[in-house]
Amino acid sequence: MISAYNLGALFDPELGGDNPALIDCLDWDAPRYYSHREIDDAANACARGLLRRGLVRGDGVAILSANRAEYLIAYLGILRAGMSAVLISYKFPGALIDYVLEDSASKYLLCDGPRRDVFSTDIPVTDFDGTGDEGFAALMDPGPFEAIRPDDDDVAMVLYTSGSTGRPKGVPLTQNGHLWAMRGRMGKWPYNHHRLLVAAPLYHMNALLTLLFGHAASTLTVLLPEFDAQTYLQAIERFKCTWITSVPTMLAMSFMEEELLQSLDLSSVSIVRMGSAPVSPKLWARVGEVFPGADIMNGYGTTEAGPMVLGPLPGRAVPPMSAGFQVAGVDLKLIDGNGEEADEGVLWQRTPANTIGYLNLPEKTAEVITPDGWYNSGDVFRREADGAYYFVGRDDDMFVCGGENIYPGQVESILVGHAGVEQSCVVPVPDEIKGEKPIAFVVRTPGARVSADEVKQHALANAPAYQHPRMVIFLDELPLVGPGKVDRKGLEARGRQIWQDEER
Repeated sequence: MISAYNLGALFDPELGGDNPALIDCLDWDAPRYYSHREIDDAANACARGLLRRGLVRGDGVAILSANRAEYLIAYLGILRAGMSAVLISYKFPGALIDYVLEDSASKYLLCDGPRRDVFSTDIPVTDFDGTGDEGFAALMDPGPFEAIRPDDDDVAMVLYTSGSTGRPKGVPLTQNGHLWAMRGRMGKWPYNHHRLLVAAPLYHMNALLTLLFGHAASTLTVLLPEFDAQTYLQAIERFKCTWITSVPTMLAMSFMEEELLQSLDLSSVSIVRMGSAPVSPKLWARVGEVFPGADIMNGYGTTEAGPMVLGPLPGRAVPPMSAGFQVAGVDLKLIDGNGEEADEGVLWQRTPANTIGYLNLPEKTAEVITPDGWYNSGDVFRREADGAYYFVGRDDDMFVCGGENIYPGQVESILVGHAGVEQSCVVPVPDEIKGEKPIAFVVRTPGARVSADEVKQHALANAPAYQHPRMVIFLDELPLVGPGKVDRKGLEARGRQIWQDEER
């Protein structure tokens, strides 16, 4: 159990010491190795450097970069100094980056070289790849530093939503709330014999909290700059990773590298943790085949309410396909379409890690957060008699076909049950009689030649007729938005145009 009082000061000198902490694979041919003590010393130097630049407690300091050691060092230093880390997606276009910098009132920016000229906001900058006064080395001020003791409402970080349906929303998260979440993740010991693999972007909670967890647990983390299916698989063998983390889509993409899979030794993996998206029965089974004997789980959490909502319980294994059980210290309830508590409905959450509300958006905050702290996730779950929760779909993805509710995730699970279907995304198209009807974008299994009619017949044989896709569109890969998530809105717009063109 960690005794840290600041989320940026998680170093345990007795447990971590000079043991290896991080393998930074920014340069795949020449990875950089860091010990836990080196990370801790560098974070102190960063905190001192930020204060020397005139920043004060409470200031927002933004990070815009691909994954690398300097990202972790900067994040830890920002929090130690009592400032807030504003984490910006490096996939945002320049206009959105400018918006986030202004919306968050960031006073300083740390970025990598490739992002140095993407934004236009006039703000002091440190370039991780720069030299001279603007370089990271110039910011650092080596020496001891005592981390700030945060107040109850001190903000540790502001994470921004992907903005796929409009401007991204800032989600402020407190130091104390995420220390609570970190302690919950550290409930089982020891972890320091593991080798973690992180490839999802650190501006996303899934990857960030896993990296912090590895640092707090004094284990070793292999950090890839971004996800690439081949590099991800090669990293497992090269560094003998024992604990791999991913969004399910990342594993689905990796498993399409069949020749590479056959050539690698992946037997070191004993834990597979997925999150941030639903997983199909087919993918779950495939994970078990590729990593036999591994402990597999698809966890669940939200940016707004934290990563510790559902999970394993002492002495109780999480059932396959389940997101887990309600964890200690969390309030949950399922609300059905009538506004009543039920065994299936939208999951409402109240945790010590809940956001204090969307940044500068009081009306949006009021839509999803009640005065007594309940957060409406918009995620629909089913709770079985044993207390295990199963993801059904997004409330805002659900559409009605002839009076029947359709959750795309349920249909997608049916479609990928066909041997020739690797991935699918189901979206609605308008219909004068039914209101809306489902169509499907499908990625074939490598080497498969499944036809559109075969996909439709498979759906008709395994699901209610109203769920079967009226059109099947084959793609080489599904487009992504955010950290490994399918661009559902983009595919819906594309599907509606294709459907409209076909009907002319």
